[in-house]
This record gives sequence, structure tokens and C-alpha cells, in this order.
Amino acid sequence: MQAKPDERVKSDAAAQLDKALAAFNPPLPLVVAFSGGADSTALLLACHARWPGQVRAIHVHHGLQAAADGFQAHCEQLCAQHSIALKVCRIDARHAPGQSPEDAARQGRYEALIQAAAQDWFSAEAQLQPPVRSIALAQHADDQVETLLLALSRGAGVAGLAAMPSHWQRAGLDWFRPLLSVPGQVLRDWLIERGVSWVEDPTNTDQGYTRNRIRAQLLPVLEQVFPQFRSTFARSSANCAQASDLLEELASADLQSVGKPPRIKDLQVLTVERQANVLRHWLRSVHATTPTAAQLAQLIAQLGACTTRGHRIHIKVGRGFVERRGTILDWYNS
Repeated sequence: MQAKPDERVKSDAAAQLDKALAAFNPPLPLVVAFSGGADSTALLLACHARWPGQVRAIHVHHGLQAAADGFQAHCEQLCAQHSIALKVCRIDARHAPGQSPEDAARQGRYEALIQAAAQDWFSAEAQLQPPVRSIALAQHADDQVETLLLALSRGAGVAGLAAMPSHWQRAGLDWFRPLLSVPGQVLRDWLIERGVSWVEDPTNTDQGYTRNRIRAQLLPVLEQVFPQFRSTFARSSANCAQASDLLEELASADLQSVGKPPRIKDLQVLTVERQANVLRHWLRSVHATTPTAAQLAQLIAQLGACTTRGHRIHIKVGRGFVERRGTILDWYNS
């Protein structure tokens, strides 16, 4: 007998989520960043079913909207229902002058997750539990596409076009995004099948955010024109990630060759492309600043013109300035 359409959707949703999590083998115990939305709810419950007793949750209360208290209450109720340990962190996510609200909230979330994960965790019997080793985030295939399109709109290089990594390390923890191959609707179908509710963040429909306009206006068109766009875009991002890694390896080798701080004569023997690559790497890795494309082009032009002892280089770069000091380039922001 042929399956009903809704049964077929449910079966497909379960199969896709199971396939994604089959490739996900994090060091345990694992924390899931739990907002209460559909994506993190599906991730939390699927992980809890796979590793019962080894999965915990952290909810970050941003305090930016009236619905935030309701989000927290929902998370507390769901975790209590499934006997999942939960920590709630309250942060001040207001952005600083010149900082985007999204970036402020993102940085605040990361710091809160790191601090909460490092704290002691206790079971219902007040027994101290093993320390957290991994954190999972619930970004999915649609989020990855949106990130790639935003990077394209900004003229990003291969590092930006690599979009969001699926695994990295930070603050002594392994971080994972195990759902990057799963469309958002699949996660909602999976929850509907199980009768699980979730909260909807009202800002997700605010067309004032570019990401929301991409989701509402571009993704449906891409679905019609290129039905497989999620997987093909993911391959492009993976190729860019590989190219970015190779450029990083080359930049590290070149920086060892030209020195820290870099010697002007040694920089000048490199091609313009390698000069750009190693200078960007030097500024980012040593001084935690990133030049704009225009600043980097100006710096490279000055390097090419630096053929006399008296040639002066003094250029605004990132949060400070690059200047010539004798035979080397230096950066300062005081």
C-alpha cells in the first residue's frame, strides 16, 4: 500500500536526520546550545535519544525582547520533561557603537556557552558529573546557504565563502554543527511527527535583517530553479574551505620566511598574491586585526615603491597603522 504524503514526509525527515547524526561522533559529555527553536529542539532531542545521560543543554537569555522569558520557561519545561540537565545564562547582548546587533549577540552567546560549559554539572541526585567535552550548535543547511550568499554579497574571499565549519576547537572544547546537511523544514517535520512543540523567535520574520530577506525571498526561488542547491552550494563551500586551508599553510610558511615582523626585502621577492596572503595572515594572527581590500592594496603598492632608504610607509590598516621601521614593517594602534 502506498504511504500517505504526510507519512512519507515523516519517514524522509527521520532518515535525513538519522543520516546526519550517524556521522556525528563527538567526545562526550555533549552540550547542545538550546534556544527553544525548532532547530535546537530537534538536535537536543535526537542527541539525547542517541546518548541518554550524556547530553546537556545551555540556554542563553539575551534579554533583548519581551518573549525571552517565555523562551526560557519553554526550555526549562522541555528539559525537565526529558530529564536533561539545563543551565540558563543571562547576557547583555546590546551592541557597541559600530558593531552589528547580530555580531554582538553571537559573541555574547559564545562566551556564555564557554563559561557555562566549564562550570560544575550535577545530576538530579546532586552527584558531580564529568566535565563537558563538546558543544553542538543547530545551524542547518538553509543557514549555511544564507551564510554563503551573504559572503558573496560582500565580495568575500575563499575563507568567507567556506561559510560555517562543521567542526573546530575553541577554549579547550570541540565544537560541532552536525546539521549542516539537513534542511530546516526537515527538522520541523521531525518534531511534528513526534508531537513536540517549539518557540518561534519573532525576529526571524523581521525583513529588516538581510538574512531574513534571503530566507523569505531568495531560498524559495532557488528551490524552484535549482532543487539541489543546498548540496551543490555545500560542495562549493567545502572546496573553498580546502583552498582556504592551503592558503593558510602557504601564509604560515611565508611568514616564517619573511619574519615577524616581516622584512621588506624578503616580502618584495614574493609575488603580489603571496604578499597579500602573508600580510593578511600576519596582521590577523599576530595583531588580531584584518585589513580591508583597499588598505591591503595600498600597502602592497607602497611595498612595490619602497626602493630607497628614505621611502616612508604609514598606512591605516584594520584597527591601527602599518609603518616602515628601518628594514621591517610594524603595526601599532596606540
